[in-house]
Amino acid sequence: MIAVRPGEVTLSDRRTQRRWTVDLAPYRLGARPVTQELYERVTGLRPSTARGDRLPVEGVSWWDAVRFCNALSERAGLAPAYDIAGAGRGGDGDESVTWDASADGYRLPTEAEWEYACRAGTTGSHYGPLDDIAWYRGNSGERVHDVGSRQANPWGLYDMLGNVWDWCWDVYDAEVYGSYRVLRGGGWFDEHWSCRASARRRSHPSFRVDDVGFRVARSASRPPTDPVRAP
Repeated sequence: MIAVRPGEVTLSDRRTQRRWTVDLAPYRLGARPVTQELYERVTGLRPSTARGDRLPVEGVSWWDAVRFCNALSERAGLAPAYDIAGAGRGGDGDESVTWDASADGYRLPTEAEWEYACRAGTTGSHYGPLDDIAWYRGNSGERVHDVGSRQANPWGLYDMLGNVWDWCWDVYDAEVYGSYRVLRGGGWFDEHWSCRASARRRSHPSFRVDDVGFRVARSASRPPTDPVRAP
Protein backbone atom coordinates (compact mmCIF):
# COMPACT_ATOMS: atom_id res chain seq x y z
CA MET A 1 0.00 0.00 0.00
CA ILE A 2 1.00 3.63 -0.44
CA ALA A 3 1.18 5.85 2.64
CA VAL A 4 -0.33 9.28 2.00
CA ARG A 5 0.39 12.44 3.96
CA PRO A 6 -2.45 14.52 5.45
CA GLY A 7 -3.70 17.29 3.23
CA GLU A 8 -6.63 19.14 1.74
CA VAL A 9 -8.61 18.56 -1.45
CA THR A 10 -11.43 20.47 -3.11
CA LEU A 11 -14.10 18.35 -4.77
CA SER A 12 -16.71 19.49 -7.28
CA ASP A 13 -19.87 18.21 -8.92
CA ARG A 14 -20.73 19.31 -12.46
CA ARG A 15 -24.40 18.37 -12.05
CA THR A 16 -25.06 20.65 -9.09
CA GLN A 17 -22.16 23.11 -9.62
CA ARG A 18 -21.25 22.53 -5.97
CA ARG A 19 -17.68 22.70 -4.63
CA TRP A 20 -16.49 21.65 -1.20
CA THR A 21 -13.14 21.28 0.58
CA VAL A 22 -12.16 18.32 2.76
CA ASP A 23 -9.28 18.09 5.26
CA LEU A 24 -7.68 14.65 5.27
CA ALA A 25 -5.86 12.72 7.97
CA PRO A 26 -3.01 10.41 6.89
CA TYR A 27 -4.09 7.12 5.34
CA ARG A 28 -2.86 4.26 3.18
CA LEU A 29 -4.25 3.31 -0.22
CA GLY A 30 -3.78 0.23 -2.36
CA ALA A 31 -1.25 0.87 -5.12
CA ARG A 32 -3.45 -1.13 -7.50
CA PRO A 33 -7.07 -2.21 -7.69
CA VAL A 34 -7.87 -5.53 -6.00
CA THR A 35 -7.05 -8.34 -8.44
CA GLN A 36 -9.13 -11.39 -9.25
CA GLU A 37 -6.45 -13.60 -7.69
CA LEU A 38 -6.57 -11.75 -4.36
CA TYR A 39 -10.35 -11.58 -4.34
CA GLU A 40 -10.61 -15.33 -4.89
CA ARG A 41 -7.96 -16.06 -2.27
CA VAL A 42 -9.93 -14.10 0.35
CA THR A 43 -13.51 -14.97 -0.61
CA GLY A 44 -13.26 -18.19 -2.62
CA LEU A 45 -15.15 -16.44 -5.44
CA ARG A 46 -14.21 -15.17 -8.90
CA PRO A 47 -17.21 -13.15 -10.10
CA SER A 48 -15.60 -11.27 -12.99
CA THR A 49 -16.67 -11.53 -16.62
CA ALA A 50 -13.11 -11.54 -18.00
CA ARG A 51 -10.75 -14.00 -16.33
CA GLY A 52 -7.12 -13.52 -15.31
CA ASP A 53 -5.22 -13.47 -12.03
CA ARG A 54 -3.75 -10.00 -12.67
CA LEU A 55 -6.95 -8.50 -14.01
CA PRO A 56 -8.83 -6.25 -11.59
CA VAL A 57 -11.82 -7.91 -10.02
CA GLU A 58 -15.00 -6.48 -11.54
CA GLY A 59 -18.65 -7.38 -11.45
CA VAL A 60 -18.60 -6.74 -7.69
CA SER A 61 -21.15 -4.64 -5.83
CA TRP A 62 -20.37 -2.05 -3.20
CA TRP A 63 -21.62 -4.57 -0.63
CA ASP A 64 -19.23 -7.20 -2.03
CA ALA A 65 -16.38 -4.72 -1.63
CA VAL A 66 -17.34 -3.90 1.96
CA ARG A 67 -17.53 -7.58 2.90
CA PHE A 68 -14.18 -8.21 1.21
CA CYS A 69 -12.57 -5.45 3.29
CA ASN A 70 -13.77 -7.08 6.51
CA ALA A 71 -12.64 -10.55 5.38
CA LEU A 72 -9.20 -9.24 4.44
CA SER A 73 -8.91 -7.50 7.82
CA GLU A 74 -9.75 -10.71 9.65
CA ARG A 75 -7.14 -12.66 7.65
CA ALA A 76 -4.54 -10.03 8.55
CA GLY A 77 -5.45 -9.95 12.26
CA LEU A 78 -6.78 -6.39 12.04
CA ALA A 79 -9.94 -4.88 13.47
CA PRO A 80 -12.67 -4.88 10.77
CA ALA A 81 -13.66 -1.37 9.76
CA TYR A 82 -17.31 -2.18 9.09
CA ASP A 83 -20.14 -3.36 11.31
CA ILE A 84 -22.69 -5.02 9.03
CA ALA A 85 -26.16 -5.69 10.41
CA GLY A 86 -29.28 -7.15 8.85
CA ALA A 87 -29.79 -10.06 6.51
CA GLY A 88 -26.22 -11.31 6.68
CA ARG A 89 -23.89 -12.25 3.86
CA GLY A 90 -25.30 -11.53 0.45
CA GLY A 91 -28.33 -9.66 1.76
CA ASP A 92 -27.33 -6.39 0.08
CA GLY A 93 -30.56 -4.39 0.13
CA ASP A 94 -31.60 -5.61 3.59
CA GLU A 95 -28.31 -4.84 5.33
CA SER A 96 -27.00 -1.74 7.02
CA VAL A 97 -23.38 -0.81 7.64
CA THR A 98 -21.50 1.55 9.93
CA TRP A 99 -17.83 2.48 9.68
CA ASP A 100 -15.69 2.33 12.81
CA ALA A 101 -13.18 5.08 12.04
CA SER A 102 -10.95 3.92 14.92
CA ALA A 103 -10.44 0.44 13.40
CA ASP A 104 -7.09 -0.37 11.78
CA GLY A 105 -8.56 -2.76 9.21
CA TYR A 106 -9.08 -2.45 5.49
CA ARG A 107 -11.84 -0.28 4.09
CA LEU A 108 -12.94 1.59 1.01
CA PRO A 109 -11.45 5.05 0.49
CA THR A 110 -13.65 8.09 0.84
CA GLU A 111 -14.02 9.97 -2.41
CA ALA A 112 -11.97 12.82 -0.98
CA GLU A 113 -9.15 10.39 -0.18
CA TRP A 114 -9.50 8.92 -3.65
CA GLU A 115 -9.26 12.26 -5.48
CA TYR A 116 -6.40 13.55 -3.32
CA ALA A 117 -4.42 10.39 -4.03
CA CYS A 118 -5.33 10.39 -7.71
CA ARG A 119 -4.08 13.94 -8.19
CA ALA A 120 -0.88 13.23 -6.24
CA GLY A 121 -0.01 16.92 -6.16
CA THR A 122 -1.01 17.62 -9.77
CA THR A 123 -3.73 20.11 -10.71
CA GLY A 124 -4.99 19.05 -14.16
CA SER A 125 -7.67 16.58 -15.26
CA HIS A 126 -5.04 13.81 -15.49
CA TYR A 127 -1.76 13.18 -13.70
CA GLY A 128 -0.09 12.48 -17.06
CA PRO A 129 -0.92 11.89 -20.75
CA LEU A 130 -4.06 9.75 -20.72
CA ASP A 131 -2.75 7.16 -23.18
CA ASP A 132 0.25 6.58 -20.91
CA ILE A 133 -1.60 6.26 -17.60
CA ALA A 134 -5.05 4.82 -18.34
CA TRP A 135 -6.94 2.12 -20.22
CA TYR A 136 -10.01 3.79 -21.72
CA ARG A 137 -12.11 3.42 -24.87
CA GLY A 138 -9.47 5.09 -27.02
CA ASN A 139 -6.76 2.48 -26.31
CA SER A 140 -8.24 -0.48 -24.40
CA GLY A 141 -9.56 -2.49 -27.33
CA GLU A 142 -12.81 -2.47 -25.33
CA ARG A 143 -11.53 -4.90 -22.73
CA VAL A 144 -10.10 -4.81 -19.23
CA HIS A 145 -6.31 -5.07 -18.75
CA ASP A 146 -3.90 -6.30 -16.07
CA VAL A 147 -3.49 -3.94 -13.14
CA GLY A 148 -0.36 -1.83 -13.10
CA SER A 149 0.26 -2.08 -16.85
CA ARG A 150 0.06 1.70 -17.40
CA GLN A 151 2.28 4.34 -15.78
CA ALA A 152 1.78 5.14 -12.09
CA ASN A 153 1.02 8.61 -10.80
CA PRO A 154 3.72 10.61 -8.94
CA TRP A 155 2.91 8.80 -5.68
CA GLY A 156 3.17 5.29 -7.14
CA LEU A 157 -0.54 4.57 -7.56
CA TYR A 158 -1.60 2.68 -10.68
CA ASP A 159 -4.90 2.70 -12.59
CA MET A 160 -6.35 5.61 -10.68
CA LEU A 161 -7.85 6.57 -14.03
CA GLY A 162 -9.26 4.03 -16.47
CA ASN A 163 -9.41 0.22 -16.49
CA VAL A 164 -12.14 -0.10 -13.82
CA TRP A 165 -14.09 2.43 -11.78
CA ASP A 166 -13.36 2.36 -8.03
CA TRP A 167 -16.15 2.08 -5.47
CA CYS A 168 -15.83 4.70 -2.72
CA TRP A 169 -17.41 4.75 0.72
CA ASP A 170 -19.54 7.85 0.21
CA VAL A 171 -23.21 8.21 -0.61
CA TYR A 172 -23.51 10.19 -3.87
CA ASP A 173 -26.52 12.41 -3.10
CA ALA A 174 -28.95 10.98 -0.55
CA GLU A 175 -31.72 13.50 -1.23
CA VAL A 176 -31.86 12.73 -4.96
CA TYR A 177 -30.41 9.22 -5.36
CA GLY A 178 -30.96 7.59 -1.98
CA SER A 179 -28.34 4.96 -1.15
CA TYR A 180 -26.41 5.21 -4.42
CA ARG A 181 -22.65 5.24 -3.79
CA VAL A 182 -19.82 7.15 -5.46
CA LEU A 183 -17.70 5.69 -8.26
CA ARG A 184 -14.42 7.31 -9.29
CA GLY A 185 -11.79 7.03 -12.00
CA GLY A 186 -13.41 5.89 -15.24
CA GLY A 187 -13.18 2.50 -16.92
CA TRP A 188 -11.98 0.66 -20.01
CA PHE A 189 -15.21 1.39 -21.93
CA ASP A 190 -15.38 5.10 -21.11
CA GLU A 191 -14.52 8.05 -23.32
CA HIS A 192 -11.66 10.30 -22.24
CA TRP A 193 -13.95 12.86 -20.60
CA SER A 194 -15.03 10.30 -17.98
CA CYS A 195 -11.43 9.49 -17.03
CA ARG A 196 -10.68 12.65 -15.06
CA ALA A 197 -9.51 13.18 -11.50
CA SER A 198 -12.66 15.17 -10.70
CA ALA A 199 -15.27 13.00 -12.48
CA ARG A 200 -17.99 11.55 -10.24
CA ARG A 201 -20.36 8.71 -11.10
CA ARG A 202 -22.91 6.83 -9.04
CA SER A 203 -24.36 3.33 -8.81
CA HIS A 204 -26.69 1.42 -6.53
CA PRO A 205 -24.65 -0.45 -3.90
CA SER A 206 -26.15 -3.79 -5.00
CA PHE A 207 -25.33 -3.40 -8.72
CA ARG A 208 -22.56 -5.49 -10.29
CA VAL A 209 -21.05 -4.08 -13.50
CA ASP A 210 -18.18 -5.34 -15.67
CA ASP A 211 -16.18 -2.11 -15.50
CA VAL A 212 -16.48 -1.48 -11.75
CA GLY A 213 -14.00 -2.74 -9.16
CA PHE A 214 -12.32 -1.25 -6.08
CA ARG A 215 -9.11 -0.72 -4.16
CA VAL A 216 -8.63 -0.83 -0.41
CA ALA A 217 -7.54 1.80 2.09
CA ARG A 218 -6.49 1.84 5.74
CA SER A 219 -6.46 4.63 8.28
CA ALA A 220 -3.03 5.65 9.58
CA SER A 221 -2.22 6.82 13.10
CA ARG A 222 0.87 8.89 12.25
CA PRO A 223 1.55 11.05 9.19
CA PRO A 224 4.38 9.74 6.97
CA THR A 225 7.05 12.19 5.91
CA ASP A 226 6.58 11.35 2.22
CA PRO A 227 4.15 9.25 0.12
CA VAL A 228 5.99 5.91 0.22
CA ARG A 229 5.24 2.24 -0.19
CA ALA A 230 3.91 0.75 3.02
CA PRO A 231 3.91 -2.94 3.95
